[in-house]
Amino acid sequence: MLDYKLVEAFAAVIEEKGFDRAAQRLHITQSAVSQRIRLLEGYCGRILVQRTSPPRPTEAGIALLRHFSQVRHLEEDLLSLSAPPTSGRSTSLALGVNADSLATWFLPAVRPFLSCRKVVLDLHVDDQDRTHRLLQEGKVLGCVTNRDKPLQGCRRIGLGVMEYILCSSPAFSSAWFPAGFCLAAAERAPIIRFNRQDGLNEQVFRLLFGTTPPPDAPTFFVPSSESFVDFISTGSCYGLVPRLQTNRLLAAGELIDLAPGFRLEVPLFWHCWNLRSELLEGFTEQLSTGAGKILGVATRT
Repeated sequence: MLDYKLVEAFAAVIEEKGFDRAAQRLHITQSAVSQRIRLLEGYCGRILVQRTSPPRPTEAGIALLRHFSQVRHLEEDLLSLSAPPTSGRSTSLALGVNADSLATWFLPAVRPFLSCRKVVLDLHVDDQDRTHRLLQEGKVLGCVTNRDKPLQGCRRIGLGVMEYILCSSPAFSSAWFPAGFCLAAAERAPIIRFNRQDGLNEQVFRLLFGTTPPPDAPTFFVPSSESFVDFISTGSCYGLVPRLQTNRLLAAGELIDLAPGFRLEVPLFWHCWNLRSELLEGFTEQLSTGAGKILGVATRT
């Protein structure tokens, strides 16, 4: 049977991205952390941690981390149910969410749950097509993603559709698209992407022009949803903005719609572990209901 003190040390090294910080978190020495990892690897008969900077779990380590994450949540769930009402105990939920959802609909959707439960959220932010990896690696209990196919051992719920509008400031449009938005001008004008994994611009070019942006297209990389919109509205570039962020700016004339009638639709889904957890079930129900009110009703499966 696993010694969970050893597993806890392993998880701390991965989560804190180092042996020294893991030791501080566990209030033990760094050598004691290293010893626990060696004992755990000896028991499992496999290397669990790649001694890189930061340390990374091996394939066997990922499986163990996923198991420990589920066990830890079930234990916290049980303790929260048995704790007296006056207890100050809060349960932490580690979740994966994409930046655009976090900047727009996510908090309004889950606020009723947070207002009546002693829960704190440990949010891990990544692109909507990459958050499922956090779930696969055991770093989170659930994630918002554009992946439709259910992950092994998980349940999937449709949340709705995130709509994006291709926007720029009026001055930028006049300078770069004086004859209207066309492929030749779109390839020359500075565009914006969240990061190098962001593939939404490629989708837009394929849908509008049947091609992809040139690899040397002038591109701003801005990994912040709030600053992303600022770069566009102040005339530095053009790009895709969630409809939920454009309504006021379009009405005020700070942004214009470069391709009227065109909307890039990104379906979003919630994937979470199939755990018999009252807390996770409650959160999932509120997230599903809240997202449906903001994004539109989606298929629940």
